[in-house]
Amino acid sequence: MRIKVQEAPFDLGAETEAFADAVDGAGAVVTFTGVVREADTGEMAAMEIEHYPGMTQKALEKIASEAMTRWDLADALVIHRYGRLVPGDRIMMVATAARHRKDAFEAAEFLMDYLKSRAPFWKKEVLKGGAAEWVAAKDADEDALKRW
Repeated sequence: MRIKVQEAPFDLGAETEAFADAVDGAGAVVTFTGVVREADTGEMAAMEIEHYPGMTQKALEKIASEAMTRWDLADALVIHRYGRLVPGDRIMMVATAARHRKDAFEAAEFLMDYLKSRAPFWKKEVLKGGAAEWVAAKDADEDALKRW
């Protein structure tokens, strides 16, 4: 299990290949990559993501450990970026490996729902005119987390 909280971009292909190559006995590897998307208004210039390093690392380790326990996973990887990102930048990646695809898919969804709703990151949309607005929690994200 690896957790990376970093400012720098990550190489999706290299991360996926390294993860898959390191797993023994898995019949399924599932990956998901989140990308910064333009705000509904079309006015977003960037997304600024803040976090408290020690707190964030511990929280992500705890939830990844929970996923490893709840599902029969061979391994898990979570990468989440912070800092200033623009639309089109990769913001996060989750990878899970398991003997069977159901465990790999469900664990990946669980981790993604957690990252969207509970991970200790604070996001601010910086608009093209320079104004900035904190991103509020969405009911749909909270509802998705309830199924776990």
